[in-house]
Amino acid sequence: MGWTAVTVALLAATPVFLTRGDVTPEAELRAEAEATWKALEARYVVEAGGAPARAPATLSLQRGVGMLPSRNGQGRPGVVELRQATPGVLDERLRVALRHELAHQLLWWACPASAEDRLFHEAFALAVSGELAEWREAPYQSLASASVELARNPDVDTPRARRALARVLNEDSGFPKALTRRLRQCQDGARQAVPLSVDELAGVAVEAAASATVVLSRHSGEVLFAEGDIKKALPFGSTLKPFVVAGSGASPPVLSPRAGVPEWACGDGLPGKVDVKTALLRSCNGYFLDWEGQGSAPKAFGPWGPVLAAVGLSGEPLDMADAIGLRSALRLSPWGLAQAYRLLAEARPDLLVVLADNAARGTLSELPVSKAFAGVATKTGTVRDAESRPRLGWIVAVEADLIAVVARPGLMPRSFADEVPAVLAQVRDKRGGQEAARVQVLGLVAPGDVEARCRGAGFVLESGTPRAVPEDFTKLEPLVSKGAAVCLGSPWRVRFPDAPAGRDYAGVFSWSAPPPYKPPAGVPTSPNALKARRGSDFLFRTTRLQYTAGVVAAEDASLTGEPRVALARVVAHNERHADSRHPGRPVCDTTHCQTFLGTVRVRPEEERALGLPAPRWRQWLPFSQGGEAPWRETRPLSQVESLLGPGVTGVRFSEGRVHYLRTKREGGAVFDVAESQPCESLRSALKLPACPLTATFEATRVTFEGRGQGHGEGLDVEAAKASGLRHEQLLERAYGP
Repeated sequence: MGWTAVTVALLAATPVFLTRGDVTPEAELRAEAEATWKALEARYVVEAGGAPARAPATLSLQRGVGMLPSRNGQGRPGVVELRQATPGVLDERLRVALRHELAHQLLWWACPASAEDRLFHEAFALAVSGELAEWREAPYQSLASASVELARNPDVDTPRARRALARVLNEDSGFPKALTRRLRQCQDGARQAVPLSVDELAGVAVEAAASATVVLSRHSGEVLFAEGDIKKALPFGSTLKPFVVAGSGASPPVLSPRAGVPEWACGDGLPGKVDVKTALLRSCNGYFLDWEGQGSAPKAFGPWGPVLAAVGLSGEPLDMADAIGLRSALRLSPWGLAQAYRLLAEARPDLLVVLADNAARGTLSELPVSKAFAGVATKTGTVRDAESRPRLGWIVAVEADLIAVVARPGLMPRSFADEVPAVLAQVRDKRGGQEAARVQVLGLVAPGDVEARCRGAGFVLESGTPRAVPEDFTKLEPLVSKGAAVCLGSPWRVRFPDAPAGRDYAGVFSWSAPPPYKPPAGVPTSPNALKARRGSDFLFRTTRLQYTAGVVAAEDASLTGEPRVALARVVAHNERHADSRHPGRPVCDTTHCQTFLGTVRVRPEEERALGLPAPRWRQWLPFSQGGEAPWRETRPLSQVESLLGPGVTGVRFSEGRVHYLRTKREGGAVFDVAESQPCESLRSALKLPACPLTATFEATRVTFEGRGQGHGEGLDVEAAKASGLRHEQLLERAYGP
């Protein structure tokens, strides 16, 4: 598209500029702003490949108040403030400041998703405002020192920081390619989960890579261990080869190695025919290059390209050499790599099975530590210099519950392989309860009323293929009906009519309709109780630790110390003994099981509880709020008789049951029949605080009296608070020796 055509096409997209007489001459200022905006927007269209769909808002141009001496302009969305040295004169400094601030305004309009990315904003403003030429005349500054300065001042709000940014931008002779990639992502509506980095902007490694280690939960996605700069984007070597395979819409080929070709030097004993499994385990570059040469390889990772972009891949690979890390043009952080593997593990367990063989017959085989990788899927990567010396080594390890990414500068992966099992064991020892917990959630809510939003990068997996979910709240039911829904980099935020503010759910949602529930004959069951006993269509997977903390917080957020440890042990135990509540199904999130209202911040008591041995009992362990606070509740006689039968008399309560006499007629005889049922059925149906102690019948109503809250069985939470006992003693007292 030519510049003239671009300008003509965008005349209608210029905002209305408002002045108020404090920067003069006003007409000249507005004309300068209009001309600047047209030039900026034309540049945006050329670099981004299109214009934003919506019209820009009105912009106010006014005199700045309280600006720092080092600034000639500043702004916020919709407002530009300028420093005018001489009234009536629009000097060059003011014009440059106007161009700089209008560049910010254009990004706020065209790319609102980048509003918090200060480096991206300042880099774009410097690149298009004409300031770079001035900075080129400044004394020489090395790229490394510029990087250090920007790390020291990420807001880029000082002359030293702007000089450093200009040095990085001047590394590229034309318009910075990193900005072009980001602008195209803006225009395409792609998610930008990771801010622009100096490395990405410069297009080269601006400082020596440092060691980094990150361990994620496969279930909740939370970072369990981090060491080094895990968000720093680095060349990724061969670690993305599994995503090339996952992105293929057809079966990968079987290829013949080419003798004498360095890229086919994939270890001793390479077979005469190489399939994709061998190519992955041997990390065979020649296989992937020849696959591309056949024309059947996926372009830019296929459907996995948007996933990698969302977690911070610095750009789209131009060819297979970029994709498999033979060239170090692209970068991805250890954090982003771990997030991508989390989704890959969810979508393609078949690939994990292949990678689990790596320690037996792949790049990590025949090491003293190889046996420690049993059952762990691994992928290595090596970034080399022009003389084939290792600049950076990578190991990705995916086991049942954890994902580890370890990056070490100057080392081959085999030389630090022993660190990976050690860090996985360290995380397990320090953070117990990382196993999966599955919960039936939101069963009391109509499925169509549940909405979810991912503040990171959300994807639903349709037959193993990732599809991005909308950024805003969207109906959860149609998402999970297609496959598992995973939010990378953030918990899901879930809302429904009774919880409009929403709740956090750090984990994976899926769909599984429970079997129909038929209540036992003669047992009164309210509509909500029917829903609770049926279970839910929504399944949620998180860690046992996160689940336990969520239940404890929902049951009694004020609980501390030994009583909290005791309750946490009971909750974690019950998650593994849900059959008495829902045979063959996970535990539910209602009082029929134990209340779970989403994931919360884990407390030390929960961490301690999950690090202890499991309680010795082999059945569901009941608990209730308990206590001794008296209560009195009245219910209509008709409601009570609908539950216990007409003409009920002699009602008493003992041993968790309600006992009563009911008048029956058979033939001409009239007699009383003694009956009983679980007190919990009556309590739940009448919404009483606890199982009553007494019931007083009057003409049209029944008055119940009792003490405490809950069903009164098992662990009494209020009594535990007052006891001063240790958690072991509390459990023994509640459930017997």
